[in-house]
Amino acid sequence: MKPAIIVHGGAGFVDGERIPRCREGCEQAARAGWEVLAAGGGALDAVEAAVRVLEDDPEFNAGRGAVLNRDGVIEVDAAIMDGALRAGGVGALPWVRHPVTVARRILERGEHILLVGGGALAFARECGIEPESPEAMVTVRSRARFELECAGRLAPSATGDTVGACAIDAGGQLAAATSTGGISWKRPGRVGDSPLPGAGNYADHLAGAASATGHGESIIRVVMAKFAIDRLRSGLGADEAARAAVDELGGRVGGEGGIIVIDRAGRIGHARNTPCMPWASVQGGELAGGV
Repeated sequence: MKPAIIVHGGAGFVDGERIPRCREGCEQAARAGWEVLAAGGGALDAVEAAVRVLEDDPEFNAGRGAVLNRDGVIEVDAAIMDGALRAGGVGALPWVRHPVTVARRILERGEHILLVGGGALAFARECGIEPESPEAMVTVRSRARFELECAGRLAPSATGDTVGACAIDAGGQLAAATSTGGISWKRPGRVGDSPLPGAGNYADHLAGAASATGHGESIIRVVMAKFAIDRLRSGLGADEAARAAVDELGGRVGGEGGIIVIDRAGRIGHARNTPCMPWASVQGGELAGGV
């Protein structure tokens, strides 16, 4: 099997001057994941490495630079899953830069699949992962958005601009990871689609892997990632499955979003019904990308 990886930087609207930075961020994440695969590493390690790059990048709504909730707190969601149907996720986890790694620890423990809020934070600390200060996590852009929303001068975001990655390694193993700060101006404790297996993230060795992005409540209602994987199992190609999932999201519940997909043959696909969705992929050492 030839390894491959695809990442996304969130479906939604991206200001024109930010497009090159978002595209470059996705390319850096795809390269980070590819370095793992090219060295013989596994898909699970590759998607975690890629998403950590995106969580560090202040251009994206994940980790550092995530949006603030109504109380002015960053609460993040994330999930990671492999094709053996092992999964881990965190929701409403406050002030943690790399929630995808906390999710990975949950997967590895095998005791639970999803931890939220204070329980997720206690588990992170048990793993040696401490929350960071607001000064380290809040960017000028996210603070400005919060202040405009507080003043009623800016509508909350319709999409969460989630980030994610899907990979297949040389052994044919599949994995997906997704991370987000959620929708802006959300209520404290809100959990979106990203940490929910089948909604924002899914992987199955029998079919492929998928990471969704967009309006979380809509994505949950159509179980978007699992919908795409089921289309792969029925015989659709990666691009066709991605488009079918986006059509289901928009057609059934009027949701906005996008999705990336990789099938068990290593073919990639992506689709969106939003103005933008930065993405990048590496197949056979060749980098590709778009917005």
